[in-house]
Formats: sequence, structure tokens, C-alpha cells
Amino acid sequence: MPLSTLDPLGGAKYALEGRVVTMNDAGDVLKRGTIYIDAGEIKAALPSNAPAPDGFEDAPIIKTGGTIYPGLIELHNHLSYNVLRLWDVPKQYTNRDQWGGTDVYRKLISGPMNVLGKTAGYVEAIVRYVECKCLLGGTTTSQGIALFSNAGIPKFYRGVVRNAEAPDSPNLPAASARIADVEATDATKFMERLRKGSCLLLHLSEGIDQAAHQHFEALHLADDTWAIAPSLAGIHCVALNESDFEAMQKNGGAMIWSPLSNLLLYRQTADVKAAKAQGVLMGIGSDWSPSGSKNVLGELKVARLMSEALGGVFTDRELVALATRNPAKILKWDHLLGSIEAGKRADLVVVSGRTGDPYAHLIKAKETGISLVVIDGAPRVGRTTLMKHFGSGTEKWKVGGSTRVLNLAQETADPVVGALTLKEARDRLLDGLERLKELAIRLEHPTPGVLAPEPEFTLLLEHDDESLGTERPHLPFGGTLTAQMPLGVLAAEPLSEIVGPLELDALTVADDDSFLKQIAQEKNLPDAVKQGLKDLY
Repeated sequence: MPLSTLDPLGGAKYALEGRVVTMNDAGDVLKRGTIYIDAGEIKAALPSNAPAPDGFEDAPIIKTGGTIYPGLIELHNHLSYNVLRLWDVPKQYTNRDQWGGTDVYRKLISGPMNVLGKTAGYVEAIVRYVECKCLLGGTTTSQGIALFSNAGIPKFYRGVVRNAEAPDSPNLPAASARIADVEATDATKFMERLRKGSCLLLHLSEGIDQAAHQHFEALHLADDTWAIAPSLAGIHCVALNESDFEAMQKNGGAMIWSPLSNLLLYRQTADVKAAKAQGVLMGIGSDWSPSGSKNVLGELKVARLMSEALGGVFTDRELVALATRNPAKILKWDHLLGSIEAGKRADLVVVSGRTGDPYAHLIKAKETGISLVVIDGAPRVGRTTLMKHFGSGTEKWKVGGSTRVLNLAQETADPVVGALTLKEARDRLLDGLERLKELAIRLEHPTPGVLAPEPEFTLLLEHDDESLGTERPHLPFGGTLTAQMPLGVLAAEPLSEIVGPLELDALTVADDDSFLKQIAQEKNLPDAVKQGLKDLY
């Protein structure tokens, strides 16, 4: 009889056998280990020749034939945009305020998302599609999707992939995430906000010019203290120097690295060598598909290439930590996630094969090598040979020609998505991206006498929501706001005049013949990354 997987807290006991990379403090790797799981919790991780824990004498042991890691946690992603293909970045920018208002950006990125994100029937398709994109890349936690109801109430989507902003567990404090500052006029008030929360993911000094650096300088208070606390995780931090990272570390701040997006846009990424030298806690994120990796597994490859280019900043174990134990610490979730240990939640990813260096094995893995992803003890996607132990799943999907079984069922499914299949989501998006101009016209000029269906929830596009029409300022430095970020769309051309048909971004690099071709053409990427990614994929 297949094991119950729809309700992880009520599922049957089972065990997974393979090489186990625990990512615990001691760095233990079990060459042949078994992880015992009950009600979504890891009860033990033991050598396979050790006696089973009490109560597991009759539990099935599933031989994975692979290497088992903690589930991948990424702390920077704008998931709503991940239906879009990689952007051919036209030139080098020096800070994030320069590219958001361009015509080409509005045509290819912000415009299409404002059309689909506000048209009935497409919001749920986007949510389902990008969540599966995470799963197929081994991601078990990412930043959630922000939604806005027609009743004026915002919320974060709670789905199959664990959501950093809405983890749906009293033992996992919710993070908050912002592009602009929470208190945009007063750094002292901003510091008060930091003291009240457990984790604030904040875009910080994204760029390479003085304006980008002043965003960090604005955190320096009049009494020579800093508006930095252990709850602050600065995203990007490209403009920071060694003394800045020293201030970050002394005040407990952390950093989220997104190397591919930084290189594509600014031809430079954060000084991770200086950050590491100062002891700054670091995580990683793929940012979004228009200017980043498809998933955090791909971003780890870029991180390794940049580490090598800088003289070997990180060991492979330290790189894997950027997507496992480190982000768990940043979120204050490390008591329950980030490593494979008794008492922690069973968020796991299995990569085929169990030879060679265990850490390089993950970094070099392709999406086709991911054989099982488990979240809260519930297998969510995997090879048919493994998923057959847990039932038939909800649908089958091809990854690089190899069949995967998806289990997207939830007893407490968010009604925004509900029972929508990945195939249904893909087909809707293919249709919507082909008819962007038509859909934009409908939004701008409703047919007289015809009441168009209004979606209950629309996407809250944190980068550029055209319905807001407002500035989102950063903290002031020297009496001047360090960034204005005007949306600049109220007097701009209607979207129906600029958008046209677009292709849907493939879920994986394994199914995207154009991804590496586009990488090779990107103007700002160093050759080491272009060639290195080709070799790693």
C-alpha cells in the first residue's frame, strides 16, 4: 500500500537511504545513511548498519541510490516574474534605479506582468508555474508571492514550497521583504522596526556607483551607531566595501548574494571576499528569471565560478551552506531547518549518484539529476522509481526527457491555486503570453455593457506595479533620498501599444535550448562565467 503523502503531519513512518550530507556543525557525511521520518519530522539520521529507532522496525526503507541534502533555501527571488525569459541586458548599469524605467524593460518585463497579473485566470497559473519551477530545481523554501485582493487586503501565498514570508508554522517566524525601506524618512525609526522583527530581507546598495553606496551610508546614525541589527539581511550589497562589511558583521547583519543578476546588470557582484573576511553571514538567491538563474541550484554554479575567479573564496561545503544552513540561520529557522538532524523538519533533496566529493556533487548537479524533493516529510516531485512508494501523485512531467511525478496535492490548498495542474498552468500562460496585446486592450478599454470577470486576487508586483503610480523612496543621506525609484508610468504609453507576444520561460535549463545561448551573448558577463556555465550544464 502506498504511503500517505497528502498530509505530512499524518503520514506513515518511512525512511530514506543514501549518502547523507547532514550540513550539521560537525560537517558529518554518512557514506551509507538512513533518515527516519515521522509526521514530517526527522526522528534520526543514522549509519545504515545501525539499528532502526524505536517504532521504525516495520517502516519501509526506500533506497534512493543518491546523495541526500537538506532542502535548498533561497532568500532572494521575485517569483511572480519567473514566467519570463532571460533578458538581453542592453548595457552596463550602475544602480538599480536606471533600468526599471526603460522602454525595453517595460515592454519585456513590467508590462507583460502587469497585464497577466491583473487578468482573471492568469494569476493562479503564474503561481502554480513558478512554484513548480522551484521544486524542479530542488528548492524547498523561497520568498513567497505577494497577492492583493479586490477587497484591498494583501497576503502571501502559502503553497507546496515553504514560504519565507508565510511559513504557516508557529515555530518558524515569518520574514518580511522589501525593495524600498520600511521607514523611508528616518533611519532611527527604521532601526526600531528592525528590533521588532526576526528577519527583514532588504534590497541594499544594489549597484556600483556612489548613489548605491549612499543607500548603505544612510544607515549610519548621528550618534555613530548603525541602523543594522541581526534581523537585517541585505540583498545584493554590490556597492559595499570592506569597512562596510565590518559594520555589518559587528552589528549582526547578514547578506544575500545574487551573483548572476549582479553581473548581468552591473558587470560586477558583491565583494564576497571582503564579506567573508569580516565574517558576515551569507545566503544566496537567484533573484528572478529576467536577469538571473532559473533556480538556486543554477545560482550555486555561478557562485562557484565567481569564487574560483576571485582566487577560491569558498570551499564547496561553504557554497552548499549558502543554500542550506546559512539561510536557516538568517531566518532564525535553524532550530528546525537547514541541516539533517533529529528533531528538524524533513525538507530534503536527493541527487542521483553517491560518489565523488559530496558537496561538489550538488553544485555540479543538473536538474535531471534531482531524483526526489521532500517538504515537511511529503515527497513533492521525484523519479517514478521513488515516487511509486508514495502513490500516483497528481501528474507526470518531463525534465530533460526523463519522467518526474509531481505531488501538488494539499489538504489546506490556497484557494488562489487550488487543484490547478502544472499542465493547465503552462497552457494558460502560453495562451496569455501570446495574446498580451489583446489582454492589455481589454484591461484598458472594457467592452461596453460587458462585465469582465475581476480576479479575486492580483499579483502584487514589488518591482513595478503600475496601479500604484507612486514613488518608493529609500532612506535619506545628507538630506537627499538615496533612491527615488519613480515608476514613471502615469504619463507613459498604454501597455497595449508596447507589449507583444512573448515566449514562456522553460521550467529548467534541461528543457531550454536557448538559455546557454543567451548567456553566451550577454554583454556584461565575464567569459569565465559564460564558458563555466556551459561546462557545468
